[in-house]
Amino acid sequence: MEAFNIKPGANIKLTAPLSYMEFLNLWKDAKLASTDSGGLQEETTVLGIPCLTIRKNTERPITVSHGTNELMGTSREKILESFEKIMTDNWKAGQKPKFWDGNAAQRIIKLICNIS
Repeated sequence: MEAFNIKPGANIKLTAPLSYMEFLNLWKDAKLASTDSGGLQEETTVLGIPCLTIRKNTERPITVSHGTNELMGTSREKILESFEKIMTDNWKAGQKPKFWDGNAAQRIIKLICNIS
């Protein structure tokens, strides 16, 4: 931001790098998330938070097909239109993808024990 002389607005708070729990605390109750992070695309899908991904593609397509995520590219118009939809509660609800239930370890143990 400094290199491009970008000054954040009054509602933007810059922070030092945060731990996972500190980061989660910032957005767990958010109305929406705007990101280029693959991990955040997954987290918002699990929590049901609308997510605007400022990228043209994603390595996590299930967050778009089943979750609350949408790819924006870099289109200012698409970002603003999507923001307005979210703010007026006109966004897709999404759902947790199959097996995103927090029970992966139990399923793995069951498979390992059945193989032995």
